[in-house]
Amino acid sequence: MAKTRLQEKYLTEVVKGLRDKFQYKNVMEIPKLEKIVINMGVGEAVANSKVLEAAVGDMTLIAGQKPIITKAKKSIAAFKVRTGMSVGAKVTLRGDRMYYFLDKLMNLALPRMRDFRGVSSTSFDGRGNYALGLKEQLIFPEIDYDKIDKVRGMDIIIVTTAKTDEEARELLKLLGMPFSA
Repeated sequence: MAKTRLQEKYLTEVVKGLRDKFQYKNVMEIPKLEKIVINMGVGEAVANSKVLEAAVGDMTLIAGQKPIITKAKKSIAAFKVRTGMSVGAKVTLRGDRMYYFLDKLMNLALPRMRDFRGVSSTSFDGRGNYALGLKEQLIFPEIDYDKIDKVRGMDIIIVTTAKTDEEARELLKLLGMPFSA
């Protein structure tokens, strides 16, 4: 099976760079990407279910995979939310789709953001996972500006096998993540 461009880069450059920097004794210690989770909360879906369908359509185009609809776990009276109501969508990418999406995110989507100077290098959770919040879905090339009903944001969580944030930061930097200085 043919490897994606980013997988080739990981196998040829990134593994060697990580091994040189952190002095791993075993090949299995070298951090790698595990999965990417894209999450979109759609609070307006409480009043209008059509909004959720539009969000699911956008996410399907962006991720190349149909998202699952997330349900509310608790009732919140202030937001008129009841347990079990549809309040968002999420998709988990693994394997080739994960690498295609990350390649597209780093090389096409992020540079299209207004006033883009890089992503934060401090958004790690302490266990080697990186979280990135986007304010609009328009930065992805698949989204047609004329066909969207509302600008929506999304959270992108990149899960790695790295034990520390420093290892995960180096992994993403070597893959080409544009961190700000």
